[in-house]
Amino acid sequence: MTLRLQTTFLALVLTQAAHSLEEYAGRLYDVFPPARFVTGLVSDNRQLAFVVLNLGLAGFGLWCFFGPVRRNWPSAVPLAWAWVAIEVINGIGHPVWSLRQGAYTPGVATAPVLLGLALYLAVQLRGRAFQSSPK
Repeated sequence: MTLRLQTTFLALVLTQAAHSLEEYAGRLYDVFPPARFVTGLVSDNRQLAFVVLNLGLAGFGLWCFFGPVRRNWPSAVPLAWAWVAIEVINGIGHPVWSLRQGAYTPGVATAPVLLGLALYLAVQLRGRAFQSSPK
């Protein structure tokens, strides 16, 4: 993977961490039914469960970067595409939810950055596939 692609991937992971902080500050685990459900599966203390789950997500993202992505392992490309898919959903879902609510919802401020980085990473990944295909 190119340095530019690696940098974009790391920026996406770090932006997801900032996104999680925004969601935490807005108590997403209390106000968004799917988050209430998932955190409730982990613990009765939804706030703690949210922190644990998001630390796990950030840790996984950093592992993806420092392992597969930075070292160009064969799993790097599918992992990067998985992150693209998750963050495109995140980047679209939050604004849609805010529009439905008619107000700010936790995560909507950072969602456009996630969407932009995810789409930029997708373009880079597609370009990489075209570069490596036979002519």
